Amino acid sequence: MLDYPILSILVWLPIIVGLMLVVSSDFGKSSSALITLLTTFLVFIISIKLFQSYDHLSGELQFVEKLVWISGLNIFYYLAVDGISVSLILLTSFINLLIAIFASSENYENKSSYLGYFLILEGLLIGTFSAFDSILFYIFFESLLIPLFLIIGIWGGENRKYATIKFFLYTLFGSVLMLISILYLANLAGSFAIRDFYSLTLSFEEEVLILLAFLIGFGIKIPMWPVHTWLPDAHVEAPTSGSVILASVLLKVGGYGMIRFLLPITTEAGIYLSEYMIFLSLVAIIYISFVAFAQEDMKKLIAYSSVAHMGFVTMGIFLVFNLLGKNPTAAEIGLEGAMIQMISHGLISAALFFCIGIMYRYSHSRLIKDNYGVAQFMPIFSFLMIFFLMANSGLPGTSGFVGEFLVITSALGSSFLFGLLAALSLILSASYSLKLGKNVLFGDNQKNHQGYIECMNNEKIVLSALVIFVLYLGISPDFLFNLLDKSVNDIITSISIGRA
Repeated sequence: MLDYPILSILVWLPIIVGLMLVVSSDFGKSSSALITLLTTFLVFIISIKLFQSYDHLSGELQFVEKLVWISGLNIFYYLAVDGISVSLILLTSFINLLIAIFASSENYENKSSYLGYFLILEGLLIGTFSAFDSILFYIFFESLLIPLFLIIGIWGGENRKYATIKFFLYTLFGSVLMLISILYLANLAGSFAIRDFYSLTLSFEEEVLILLAFLIGFGIKIPMWPVHTWLPDAHVEAPTSGSVILASVLLKVGGYGMIRFLLPITTEAGIYLSEYMIFLSLVAIIYISFVAFAQEDMKKLIAYSSVAHMGFVTMGIFLVFNLLGKNPTAAEIGLEGAMIQMISHGLISAALFFCIGIMYRYSHSRLIKDNYGVAQFMPIFSFLMIFFLMANSGLPGTSGFVGEFLVITSALGSSFLFGLLAALSLILSASYSLKLGKNVLFGDNQKNHQGYIECMNNEKIVLSALVIFVLYLGISPDFLFNLLDKSVNDIITSISIGRA
């Protein structure tokens, strides 16, 4: 075990540096970009050290930092990690490093503040994934709204005000319900520690109400159908790096919250409602895939694709409830599939939004019809983009296949119909992904080529790094299984024991 507060460093280092960039006017574009790059690189290296030092054979929380914060209310500054937290911290630090590399060639007014908000967002995300006091978790969770609101609201597109207000109102509504549930649980437990909630004995009616409150709060963040409509607007208006961080990491906070709160606390209610929740997930997977196919805006297409792919995450989580007591092995496969799907989607969606941002720089349009025939001008870029579109389709050998395969396997353990309907998504995701690739990369370009030139070196580095990790996770996912196995197994076991 490390003898220094590694989690506090991961949380507060980017926040402090980000605040310096935001409040100081002394940093120019090049110096602020360099500071951001060095900070995100350091955070990534420390997160790798966290991963290397983490004992994946132990089911205990590790790297625990617990200090009294508000003694009168029994609230603690309580940070710790398990395998689920470590995997998402790694994803967060990696994506933010890529954003720093990509943003080095972006030319935004007041770039110091722009980059500073991304650093603050990185620290808040790591705090959310490592907080085990519910009030601390809630503060980090809710604070995520602020930097993302400013990133979209200041540097977004023409309709950014509408998109940010819609995003803020949706997420604030869900968060209020979540806070009420946390206060109710803390009153019963006499503690705000998340794990103390797990031992509470709740009536069925209490569980149903708490599940619905948490479901709305976390479901909006994922987002689940039908509370997903804020996401396409936010993606369309966000700058490229804003879309990347939103799709690749922010959406995962909702899935993480469901695993932390819903599974261990509202087990009986979850079992009762599991088939309804699986139905909502299937609607997201199938119906939203058709919506994605109909889009002519590239960003909207990938945004709706995100809703469909995150449907696999919620399906994997609620399959745990459905399979509990019937097939615990399939339940474990479903939860691991949900986690791997979150990591995979984080990588692939980041890559696709980077690709769209690169094309937008030349065409100044997100419409498919204004970006035909890119391959004849940008062959290396086009090779990389078609790879990510194939991965988005669930191509075997890429990370996009692993998580979906596990969730489909788990679904078959519950119901052949669930598995069949989920498997249909492989055809649907291939349809809209290949539609985008066919038209944008290989369409008949009768117009001026919009000044397309091959992507810059920093952009090649970003996309190549994502290719490597998408392939590595697709071909050899054992390192992620080893990281997640014990934590996932402990969740399944503790839920089963709690019902005994």
